[in-house]
Amino acid sequence: MISFLRKLFQSEPTNAQTSLLEGEDPMKKFLIAGLGNIGPKYYNTRHNIGFKILDFLAEENNLSWETAKLGDITVHKKKGRTFLLLKPSTYMNLSGKAVKYWMDQEKIPLENVLVVTDDLNLPFGTLRVKTKGSDGGHNGLKDIQNTMQTNKYPRFRFGISDAFSKGRQIDYVLGEWTEEENEKLPERLKKGTEIIESFGLAGVNNTMNTFNGT
Repeated sequence: MISFLRKLFQSEPTNAQTSLLEGEDPMKKFLIAGLGNIGPKYYNTRHNIGFKILDFLAEENNLSWETAKLGDITVHKKKGRTFLLLKPSTYMNLSGKAVKYWMDQEKIPLENVLVVTDDLNLPFGTLRVKTKGSDGGHNGLKDIQNTMQTNKYPRFRFGISDAFSKGRQIDYVLGEWTEEENEKLPERLKKGTEIIESFGLAGVNNTMNTFNGT
């Protein structure tokens, strides 16, 4: 699969190269978009938890990332389902451009798109899946909503808490995890990968019932 991706993006796509997952049942294809900012200075920041969860899933399954249009991508297959993992290269504020491009490119229905993001309104490590909702002041979700012209799309929110003083929100979300948080992250990341796979295998409602609040 990865060699195919490499070949695909070495040149301009032709009409015969319009899809990475051509011929697969659209209802068994899922786009998992982990939000974050590109570059090493952002790698271990709270705002990049979307990237971090997808990196953990890729590492667990020996997947390799390929740089493609508007992001890094890889493909994860499990029990007849195909997960296209996407880390947008647009930076957080233009996340919608990358999500819409790959959703349209692969003809993946909106209900099969899961956006993975940080959330200041949840305690650290709290995991919550929803089928719709406001952007909550999150610039990535705001851009996706504006681009899609709807707030009715599944999202997986990872709580980062709001333990910052007044006026320090940007420093906090772009800050790195504390030592205590780093100790707890591996278990939370593992649970996050289970949520992603459950989303494709069991459906969003079963996933919410099983994992919300865990």
